Amino acid sequence: MKTEQGLLRVSIAVTILLAGVGILFGILSGSFAIVFDGIYAMTDASMTVLALVVSNLIASSATDGKNPLVKHFTMGFWHLEPMVLGLNGILLTGAATYALINAVSSIMNGGRLFDFGAAITYSVVTLAITITMAIVSARANRTIKSEFVALDVKSWIMSSGLTGALLVAFIGGALIQGTKHEWMSPYIDPVALALVCLVIIPIPAGTIRQALADILLVTPADLKSHVDAVAETIVERHGFLSYRAYVARVGRGRQIELFFIVPADLPARKLQDWDAIRDEVGIAIGDEGPDRWLTIAFTTDPEWAD
Repeated sequence: MKTEQGLLRVSIAVTILLAGVGILFGILSGSFAIVFDGIYAMTDASMTVLALVVSNLIASSATDGKNPLVKHFTMGFWHLEPMVLGLNGILLTGAATYALINAVSSIMNGGRLFDFGAAITYSVVTLAITITMAIVSARANRTIKSEFVALDVKSWIMSSGLTGALLVAFIGGALIQGTKHEWMSPYIDPVALALVCLVIIPIPAGTIRQALADILLVTPADLKSHVDAVAETIVERHGFLSYRAYVARVGRGRQIELFFIVPADLPARKLQDWDAIRDEVGIAIGDEGPDRWLTIAFTTDPEWAD
């Protein structure tokens, strides 16, 4: 539980267990809301499996040069991360949208009856597990700082909210049995499901938006301004003419290309001197590690930089 891969493995196991139990309880109790809870969890689990695969690829490519896939992906596997995150968000949103349509259809057709006792039991147990997973994963990710784990935490929070809302609805339905309000019983399940879907549908929007930005190589403004500041300092310090900076964020990866335009009449220097300038730039930019791709070139011809 102290590594990204370890957390994702535990999350997958717990999610699959809850999904199977949810679908079974939903069928036995007659609650489509619980069935949806299980299907939602199963969808999330499948995406977490994919996230774990990508996480392992990224980690292995940075530490193990013997990975046979590295020769086919010489620029790394960072580009897979936003694809998985975007697909995850889209699938979760799609599942909730489909459930909302079914809930509205059920309401229009008079609702459905189900076993409140079984539904309440399932909701209490599931709520305790989802809250525990959300707390444990969130605390661990303070150190790990993984986008995959962060999205997984959001999924657990969404599952907790979904289950909590269903629990409140089921308890309310159980309390009105034998009263003048019992006629509302068939509508409790589809109404609760519809309300929950309306709440959770917008939640993955931020993840989808960021994933699309990474896939489209949209330049992060804060990183670009930092790189520009470093490059301007280097230009002034070493008497260069200008520079060109190209910056992109791809998942957890930061790709930075810097071209310094050098005067044609600049006195010749040893390669070690140019490498020293590269080291100076790299230290100034910071965040050195396996997730930073930094290229620094020097040229007298601006066309090589444009």
